[in-house]
Amino acid sequence: MSDSGHAGPRTPLHVKILVAMALGSVIGILVNHGEQHISTEILAVLERDGEQVRFVEYAVTDSGEREQISSESFPDEATFARSYPALEDASLGTNNPEIRVTNATVRIIHSLKGVGVTWQRSHNGIPATTSFAASSADKLPPFWSRLATSNPLGLRDVVIIAASFVGDLFLALLKMVTVPLIITSLVTGVTSLGGQGRFGQLFSRTLIYYVTTSAIAVATGLLMVNLIQPGKGALLPGGGKAIQAAEQSLLEIVYGQTMRLIPTNPFASIAGGEFLSIISFAILFGVFINVVGGEHGKRLKEFFESAFEVMMRMTSWVISLAPIGVAAFMLYSTASQGVEIFLTLAWYMTAVFLALVFHAVITLPALVWFIGKRNPVNFFRDMSPALMTAFSTASSNAALPLTMNCVEQRAKISNGTSSFVLPLGATVNMDGTALYEVVAVMFIAQATPGIDLTIAEQVIVAFTALLASVGAAGIPHAGLVMMAIVLQAVGLPLESQGVIIAVDRVLDMCRTSVNVWSDSCGCAVVERLVPDTGFVEVSDAPLSEGSTL
Repeated sequence: MSDSGHAGPRTPLHVKILVAMALGSVIGILVNHGEQHISTEILAVLERDGEQVRFVEYAVTDSGEREQISSESFPDEATFARSYPALEDASLGTNNPEIRVTNATVRIIHSLKGVGVTWQRSHNGIPATTSFAASSADKLPPFWSRLATSNPLGLRDVVIIAASFVGDLFLALLKMVTVPLIITSLVTGVTSLGGQGRFGQLFSRTLIYYVTTSAIAVATGLLMVNLIQPGKGALLPGGGKAIQAAEQSLLEIVYGQTMRLIPTNPFASIAGGEFLSIISFAILFGVFINVVGGEHGKRLKEFFESAFEVMMRMTSWVISLAPIGVAAFMLYSTASQGVEIFLTLAWYMTAVFLALVFHAVITLPALVWFIGKRNPVNFFRDMSPALMTAFSTASSNAALPLTMNCVEQRAKISNGTSSFVLPLGATVNMDGTALYEVVAVMFIAQATPGIDLTIAEQVIVAFTALLASVGAAGIPHAGLVMMAIVLQAVGLPLESQGVIIAVDRVLDMCRTSVNVWSDSCGCAVVERLVPDTGFVEVSDAPLSEGSTL
């Protein structure tokens, strides 16, 4: 795998991706900075009808007239106080049931999917954010419809639409190769193991690694949030819309995940992209190719080895487009996000970020160094294209093809190890997600009046987050759905979850990178613990070491 035949050395892929991330971020920030905010005066009123109350907000026109722009009903004042805890002791609801808000800003976002409105304001110094979306401006509520119509598509919207389109195309290409790559890689990897004893060792050690690192991640998050205490004295913004949990208990979700290990129809699972079902069937198929052996086993083994080589070539081509896709994702993220809410939740974001950094920079590299016997700095450099792609897409499933390519082609870890550890890890090993859920729930608990979780309750939060992370899909924002389960486990109101949704995309990008980094480190550790897991040599693809990487 030399660089012969090329006119000169090529720029490494991880450098291209890093430059693309920086370029996309800078352009997005400039576009966002040039955005025109619409200012309007808002009046918030708490209206009572017996026990029932309505929290209504009005826009105040230049002539002093009021026009209702939002309304939220509550069965009683106690329920309202739980949804807007920071307003409980404010003047709202007392002798003067009105709060006048000045300099409220409205952000109109046009996209391929329609038009969105983000409305940011403050009640007595307490920030609040609400979002509306519709397929077209005329389908928004009247006030918002007029604003959207009077502020048509601009340069910022064109940039966001173009970036979203290019990013979605790249994401679709990654998803296109993911399932066939998993199947051919897993079957090839399992057949290369030969005897069932080595397969048993690979499975047990991979499982031990997953459980251990996830438990350490949860403990790190719990320790960090108790040290920093980001929720102490914080005023929770109201008006956010919570993500509802599935109508199942945690045990029911874990049971459902376990049952999905056995697909009733493997072809339907493949068509639906159900990773757990695909992984279990591919593993069993590979095992029984070895059991059958003989001429039949040999032909099937050769078929999957050939198919795997074709998929790696196709994956390499998709990966060569990564800088374009990453630049588009970063441009979209920075251009469509405002900065105001980040200032409000700065300490919360700091706690999550520091805990993730500790786990990624201290815990996982220590395992790579002491158990995997590899230089963690060199290993990180080998995995950097996959980590940056995971960061920009916020999807461990989408980054899986690139992760497998980096592990095998750059880090030189055997296909027998990577084909088993990585697909399973992208589905069930969510260190960053588990850590994030612990910090988020503890932050909400610290910021909610009257809530003081005991050590036992904090342990319940940690354990529930650990189990819930196993059921989280490897797609953007999946952790929010699982977090609702953790909130319910300790009796915290689901409405409080709306406070962190505004900054979830940025934290999702960070925790996804940690998820992928943990899976990658798992390959190095398991490779050392289960040597001779076999390697299928793939012909020199365009992204081989010493060439474009």
